[in-house]
Order: sequence, then structure tokens, then C-alpha cells
Amino acid sequence: MAETVAGLLAELGALEDPKIRAVNEKHGDEHGVNLTKLRAIAKRVKTQQDLARELWATGDSAARLLALLICRPKAFERDELDAMIREARAPKVHDWLVNYVVKKSSHSEDLRLAWFADADPVVASAGWALTAERVAKKPDVLDLPGLLDLVEAEMKGAPDRLQWAMNHCLAQIGIEHPEHRARAIDIGERLEVLKDYPTPPNCTSPFAPAWIAEMVRRQG
Repeated sequence: MAETVAGLLAELGALEDPKIRAVNEKHGDEHGVNLTKLRAIAKRVKTQQDLARELWATGDSAARLLALLICRPKAFERDELDAMIREARAPKVHDWLVNYVVKKSSHSEDLRLAWFADADPVVASAGWALTAERVAKKPDVLDLPGLLDLVEAEMKGAPDRLQWAMNHCLAQIGIEHPEHRARAIDIGERLEVLKDYPTPPNCTSPFAPAWIAEMVRRQG
């Protein structure tokens, strides 16, 4: 049986759980669907690019998450991805779009450069997230001391999601590049960004000096 947008929206609607929605809404995500169940739907539907585009166009967060799981990342045009990141205001949708789609696109480096200094801090956070990945995988395209200069000057006062992405980039530099580790730790200690972030037991703190120390310990 062919899957339809209406059928999938109804299926997602039936999975709405008020308790899950209440938790998600605290983080800015307006949906109440268990993500394990959403992934099961995606597994059944399989890759369908046209259907993914139609689901995205509904504007519904759960439908957009499903769209990102069934799409073909390399099938999106550059301008299409740029428009999508500007529409993706829910943090989970934004996160999945960057990690599951944009990172796999041939346009990722072009978009990283375009988004990095965007006036919209949510769009800029996508540029920083892509940069954090480059720090680990393709650092030769980056000016690492220059990135540390930007973090040092701008992270403390950045809006939440941009601050989070900049902090991730700071930690990645400290973890992956021993020659910059002392400076990365020093910046983190002086700025104290996310120092008091509530971290569950057995989880690594996002506070950059603690994060760097723990990941370096594991590598050793």
C-alpha cells in the first residue's frame, strides 16, 4: 500500500503522548511522539524523497523529523537546504537536518561557510555545528587559532543555541588538537559557559574543560 502524507500524519497524531510533549516543549520541540516509534515508521516507509518533501512542507515537527529519516540527503539542492534550515526552528528538527542531511550533502562546505556568520543565530549555529565536525575530520580547511579567537570574543554573550554550537567547536578543538588544547581549556575556564549545566550521572558535562579532559582520558 502506498504511503500518503495524510495517512502518515494520522499515524503520527495517534502516537502523540502528552507527557512526551510536555518534556519536549521545555526544549522548544512542539511534538509528543516517541522517537523510537517514529524511527520504526521510517524503517517501514523506507527512502522516499518526494514523500519526504511533502512531509516537510506540512510544517509539523513530527512530520519533518520523519521526512529527514526517509529523505535522500544528496537529492536536495543547495538553496533548498538553505531554505529548510531557516524554516527549522524546532531544535530537534534543526539538529537532525544538520546531522542527518546537510553533513551528507555535497553542498555542506558551501553551506557551512554561508551559514557560519549569518545574522540569524540559529542559522549561524548550523554553520558552527558543521565547523565542529570539520575540526575533527577536515581541519586543514580551518584556521583553528582564528576560531578560538572568535569563541573567546563571542561565545559568552551568544544566544543559547549558537553558544551551544560554539562551545561544541571549542571542545572539539581541545579534544582533537593537542597543540591548541591548553588554550581551549583556558578559554573554557575563563568564560565558564555551561559550567553549571545539569549533567546526569555517567554523562559527560558539556562544560568544555571537563568535556575535553574526559574525552582525552578515554583516548589515552
